[in-house]
Amino acid sequence: MKQFKFLILTIIPIWFLSCSDINTKYPDTKKVDQVDEYFGVEVEDPYRWLEDDRSEETEAWVKAQNEVTFNYLAEIPYREKIKNRLQELWNFETMKSPKKIGDKYFFFKNDGLQNQSVLYYQESSDTEPKVLIDPNVLSEDGTVAMDANFAISKDGKYIAYQVSTGGSDWHEIHVRNIETGQDLEDIVKWVKFSEIAWYKDGFFYSRYPESKEGEEFSAKNEFHKIYYHKIGTSSTEDEIIFGNKDFPLRNYTAGVSGDEKYLFIYESESTSGNNLYVKNLQKKDGFTKLTTGFNYDYSVLDQVGDNFYVMTNFHAPKYKLVRINVNSLDIGNWIDVLPEKKDVLKECVLTGDKIIASYMQDAKSKMEVYTVKGDYLYDIDLPTLGSVSNIKSSTKNKEVFYTFNSFTIAPIIYKYDTENNTNEVYFEPKLDFDTSEYETKQVFFKGKDGIKVPMFIVHKKGLNLNGKNPTLLYAYGGFNVSMLPYFKAERLIWLENNGVFALANIRGGGEYGENWHKAGLGLNKQNVFDDFITASEYLINEKYTSPEKLTIRGGSNGGLLVGAVINQRPDLYRVAFPEVGVMDMLRFHKFTIGWAWVNEYGSSEDSVQFENLYNYSPLHNIGKLDYPAVMVVTADHDDRVVPAHSFKYIATLQEKYKGNNPVLIRIQTKAGHSAGKPVSMKIDEAADKWSFAFYNMKVTPIY
Repeated sequence: MKQFKFLILTIIPIWFLSCSDINTKYPDTKKVDQVDEYFGVEVEDPYRWLEDDRSEETEAWVKAQNEVTFNYLAEIPYREKIKNRLQELWNFETMKSPKKIGDKYFFFKNDGLQNQSVLYYQESSDTEPKVLIDPNVLSEDGTVAMDANFAISKDGKYIAYQVSTGGSDWHEIHVRNIETGQDLEDIVKWVKFSEIAWYKDGFFYSRYPESKEGEEFSAKNEFHKIYYHKIGTSSTEDEIIFGNKDFPLRNYTAGVSGDEKYLFIYESESTSGNNLYVKNLQKKDGFTKLTTGFNYDYSVLDQVGDNFYVMTNFHAPKYKLVRINVNSLDIGNWIDVLPEKKDVLKECVLTGDKIIASYMQDAKSKMEVYTVKGDYLYDIDLPTLGSVSNIKSSTKNKEVFYTFNSFTIAPIIYKYDTENNTNEVYFEPKLDFDTSEYETKQVFFKGKDGIKVPMFIVHKKGLNLNGKNPTLLYAYGGFNVSMLPYFKAERLIWLENNGVFALANIRGGGEYGENWHKAGLGLNKQNVFDDFITASEYLINEKYTSPEKLTIRGGSNGGLLVGAVINQRPDLYRVAFPEVGVMDMLRFHKFTIGWAWVNEYGSSEDSVQFENLYNYSPLHNIGKLDYPAVMVVTADHDDRVVPAHSFKYIATLQEKYKGNNPVLIRIQTKAGHSAGKPVSMKIDEAADKWSFAFYNMKVTPIY
């Protein structure tokens, strides 16, 4: 790829009046003479300078854009009322499934409006919980978060846990004495995409080399390695356990069997597919590689005797559970415990002498119980249409905790007794919202090519299908991610304002296994956009809504989806929220972990893939179209999908769009891709988005 010299051009002022009573004048955004050549095609990139998100010039631009956006939002008369109602809806106690480790139970809990959930422990499931780690005391504004991945030493004395600042993917690992509640001096930095696997008097973890100053949030992440840290020593003394200097663009994570006998290493070079290595920690032998290539996924549940239980899609697009004997590791000797079947195997847990299996059936959860040999025993009844997650147990326990939720059911924790086959509610939140007034249904529409695609639709009972209901359509469509029914407090705003929420299970996800994923992968990406457009047309044709009342949103890969769709069919939508999206499909692989997405999208360095990417890239297909009202959402510490994507996209949209709808960008400071965002920020962001949507749909909320 040939690059031409950077030349600065004259600053071009861009402005217009919005369709509402709020006047909007956009900041001046300079253009530069940057042209790249891809296989004979010259592509202009006049806002390349915005990729330097730490420069004073970019910071000034961010400040100016935010000033315009927040001035606009401040003029919306009911914004504060929406925010107040969001605080009421959000203010209920939540809990995550407890996990028994040793003789203690560990779980996260939030009283409702705490910025970060607190980690508790208790001696039994009936004793008074004690605070172990409260991330809220680590910063005044709640922007220091604790990751859910932590590890407890086998003697129950220590916990190793990860914290991040400002939403960044960079983490630090700290170690705390559980009995005293005091942290040790051990601190491990430059940790990213890491598990913590305890072994003897230390733990295995993953990290990158230290980044150069000023490049922490944008430079390409290379040379990931597994290390071992011994408690009481400096991280500079940590031993390198696994890595490969010949392949800088590979990632590694570690896991240890429950009896600390075996170390498992997962090696990946993209977001799907991995190699699996195993090492007997009681012997001096090296690692044994169990797999070849990156075509399939492997995840070890645990070890029972001389057998490993591994969940995989090896020759099973809808996944299966296999048993591997340590004395005959060759793939030809693997035994299917739970063979592939019609429904997609989503999660498996070993508990006592049984297996708990969670399946997806048309994007809804079902749970089944098996013996460790794979003999079916019975189903675990679920309360209604919804999804199961966070199944917690171990081979030493006979009780299982799991979370169930749905669109109007906040996460409920159930305790299941495998010995007696009994199921009881362990924790149920109480909301300021009458869920009995609402209904959820699943429909199936035909995609552009005739394929059947499912979609969930949620609204008040007795809704009048007159085409005038404010409707929010959401989808993701990528990376084998399955979108099952799930609860979001912020979504209740739509429902109680006679609105409709729709979730489309479009191709690219994993709702029907790997084949559904591949149908939206690489050169098939247009299927994802076509499915979303067809879902939109279904909602309009069935009179749920109309183009004047239809809002769409998506985040990350879903932000790409929204950006592409409003280029292709802007006439279908009134409001669009492309959030933390991958908008520059020609350069995404040049930043942080973007190289790992090439397997999903393709690369502009390949001629055929370049043409495909160039044809739908949100940034490169902005035209002189009648766009809906757009509010791009990103964050200054997003080092997953760097904010340059959103910066360049909105600058181009503000330059080329000449209509009357506002096209704005909301840039959250001290936040990242989404993980670890404090509750106060989430409420502010939701208030801004829904105010923007209602205002531009000409909907007056009930508050």
